[in-house]
Amino acid sequence: MDIVLLVKAAIMGVVEGLTEFLPISSTGHLILAGSLLGFDDDKAKVFNISIQTGAIFAVILVYWQKIRSTISQLPTQARAQRFALNVFIGFLPAVVMGLLLGKAIQAHLFTPAVVATSFIVGGFIILWAERRPASAVRIHDVDDMRGLDALKVGLVQCLAMIPGTSRSGATIIGGMLLGLSRRAATDYSFYLAIPTLIGAGVYSLYKERALLSAADLPVFGVGLVFAFFSAWLCVRWLLRYVATHDFVPFAYYRIAFGLVVLGTWWTGVVHWQA
Repeated sequence: MDIVLLVKAAIMGVVEGLTEFLPISSTGHLILAGSLLGFDDDKAKVFNISIQTGAIFAVILVYWQKIRSTISQLPTQARAQRFALNVFIGFLPAVVMGLLLGKAIQAHLFTPAVVATSFIVGGFIILWAERRPASAVRIHDVDDMRGLDALKVGLVQCLAMIPGTSRSGATIIGGMLLGLSRRAATDYSFYLAIPTLIGAGVYSLYKERALLSAADLPVFGVGLVFAFFSAWLCVRWLLRYVATHDFVPFAYYRIAFGLVVLGTWWTGVVHWQA
């Protein structure tokens, strides 16, 4: 067993867990970490997507009471049915757009310029969103969302197919701009992540199954475990954070990280085309 490879998998798992649900793009950070660690071949790309499942299990654990309640009430309660339908509606655009445009986006948009631009533009969008007046908020709880609200957030989530955008950033900030409170947008982003990231992980493993073997199980297992625990800590922290703080610090971080992308690209330190 290659201990060094397992350590790399653990580091990548921590990076995934800490960045997946913050509005800072886990993809960009995984590319950077993978390049610095020499963990950026084709198998590593499948690894990066599949360990998202570990992070999702952390969300399921944190929100288990709500999820369990919804499942048990689904046959009889209209509120639970509306919530489940809203998650499905929000998830659907990502499925359609992923199948239609996924290959083209991977072929043409995974470039340093696109990643850096997405980071920087996303930072300025967060600053803009945080300046909205309090009167712009019309939805304070995910249970109050309508199907049209869910569809709009789902369409915004598709922007995360552009590398460097951040799925969490797109859904949280997009939700806020569409009238959701900061807490409601964050909650819905987490719920929407469950089918989206599990679906992406399963699809990636199936599509690239020829690359994998039983010998890869320890590496993937370590990545999943570390992604789970780091994501669990991150989600719990973020829910406390949004209760009393805004996302402005993340905006400045994104702008700074975008400049890091440009700098590491120009100097050849990181192979961002990965």
